[in-house]
Amino acid sequence: MRKKIFNLSKNELYFVIAFFVFVFSLLALTYYTPNYYSQKEPVKLDIQKGETFNKVIDKLYSKKVIPNKRNFKIISFLLGADKNIKAGRYEIPNGLSYIDLLSILIKGKPKKQIKVTIQEGIWQKDLAKLLHKELGIDEKEFLDLCKDKNFIKSLGLNVKNLQGYLLPETYYFYEGSTAKEVIKKLSASMQKIFSNKEVLEQMKKRNLTQHQILTMASIVDGESNKVSEFKRIAGVYYNRLKKGWKLQADPTVQYVARQKRKKVNKIYYKDLEIDSKYNTYKYYGLPPGPINNPGKDAIMAALYPEEHNYFYFVANGNGGHNFSKSSREHQQQVNRYRNWRRNR
Repeated sequence: MRKKIFNLSKNELYFVIAFFVFVFSLLALTYYTPNYYSQKEPVKLDIQKGETFNKVIDKLYSKKVIPNKRNFKIISFLLGADKNIKAGRYEIPNGLSYIDLLSILIKGKPKKQIKVTIQEGIWQKDLAKLLHKELGIDEKEFLDLCKDKNFIKSLGLNVKNLQGYLLPETYYFYEGSTAKEVIKKLSASMQKIFSNKEVLEQMKKRNLTQHQILTMASIVDGESNKVSEFKRIAGVYYNRLKKGWKLQADPTVQYVARQKRKKVNKIYYKDLEIDSKYNTYKYYGLPPGPINNPGKDAIMAALYPEEHNYFYFVANGNGGHNFSKSSREHQQQVNRYRNWRRNR
């Protein structure tokens, strides 16, 4: 039996050789032939830590880097590459074969990430400057995108400006990140908060929209650097709204004054007369929108304010504030603060 298997005729031998040549040629043609995509190169590919190999293949296919998922999966399995791909951002040039692409994902160096910490309550122009300094983002492009109706709509938002809708916290961005990529990441982080079921229920309970919550949160964030005070400050402003009083919030006047002069270290009496809907010393209710980008703590304070009977507060000279229930008590606290400043 064994003798018959290896005792092939000349024609049978030629057939076997031709078959293997055909198979190897087909494999070479499939896996070594360049694949071309039509979009602008290079294509950016982000592979997250812990991401499955199938997800990576889906991304490559959706970006049209590979024409066939099965072929890429087969060669990856045969070469044992499916378990050796590194997380990171890759820039994929055009015209790579399956083998060349695998080589980049296994041996190539992914783009490094840059850590950027964004301060809570940051003004939009200051955010543009920070991103320019840390990531090389063009300030004008960033600010223009924040007012671009079509771009804002693509984020699923129906607002005139993205101020207040970009969540400040610590992020990691890839080298070469674009203004659009950065904005999308910051916006997605903010929207994640407002997609929470409990948050949605609380907004409904308070009968407030996301825009109103962010507006209140931006005022709270502008008032104090002490997170422990946020909920009490929010409570003061909600109390004033219930009474039908003007908010008389200094940060809103600073926001208006800043449109007229570069630096606003102090508020003058003339600033209180600026005719703007953002001037809460002149107009009732919340201003038209957020005056900065509030952080999560301020947002939670706006959602869950402290219940109390305070209607006033003033700085205490120690980085915090003294709160009062009556105008008389408040005036006493103001006089104490003024005396403290004079003594210094």
